[in-house]
Amino acid sequence: MKKIEAIIRPSKLDDVKDALDKYGIRGMTVTQVIGCGLQKGHTQIYRGTEYSINLLAKIKVEVVVKDKLVEDVVNLIATTARSGEIGDGKIFIYPVENAVRIRTGEAGEEVV
Repeated sequence: MKKIEAIIRPSKLDDVKDALDKYGIRGMTVTQVIGCGLQKGHTQIYRGTEYSINLLAKIKVEVVVKDKLVEDVVNLIATTARSGEIGDGKIFIYPVENAVRIRTGEAGEEVV
């Protein structure tokens, strides 16, 4: 199993959720995060004073999938979240040793 962690634009969340649902991925964790990368933030003017905002709002989507689905899910997220502009985000893939469903005690790939 692998954990796929995608940092995306907030405006792309609904599109990514819908695409994952259509693919058959039901379980996911979504977190509001802030961060910076190549986008470097932006400046705003508040009451006549200019402020540099270098930590931007992003969304982190986490899913755990079977090894054979990783490439498809990564491509699905990448194409759905892509706008072609700086700040589209990144996708990270981690190995998952095991998973346990708390309610039933099931373990392994059956729980994802």
